[in-house]
Amino acid sequence: MTAKTLPLTSVIPGMTARIVDIRGGYGFQKKLHMMGLVNGKKLRVVSVQPLRGPVTVEVNGRQVTLGRGMAGKVLVEVIR
Repeated sequence: MTAKTLPLTSVIPGMTARIVDIRGGYGFQKKLHMMGLVNGKKLRVVSVQPLRGPVTVEVNGRQVTLGRGMAGKVLVEVIR
């Protein structure tokens, strides 16, 4: 993980990021692909719930909510 790459759980709500890598097996990657989350895709973080709650992102004009564990396996780079 480079200095510019961080897990989705670390991105502040309102920021835009690009997916760099998805760390997980075939089934996990397929599930995210069905939600529209693939390498190179831009997304905007809508909310990060406290106390290890879910992360909501907007991708392809719709909101998708991921559990904290799943979101931690999605590595992104913040777009300024």
